[in-house]
Amino acid sequence: MVTKLENMPVELLPISSDYIALEETLPFIHRDPFDRMIVATAIAENMTILTADSNISKYDVSCVW
Repeated sequence: MVTKLENMPVELLPISSDYIALEETLPFIHRDPFDRMIVATAIAENMTILTADSNISKYDVSCVW
């Protein structure tokens, strides 16, 4: 059985210890730990975040929206 995710052009990234270490060094701008992990992952992987969350754009990370 093929899942919808398998048909999408995405790559799932596991949460790595590098992302956790980076998340711990981020300024405490955002209170949501999952959003902070998204920021850390984007920084580590040199990715752009697609978000309307104005707090995420306060980090030194590429954002679009």
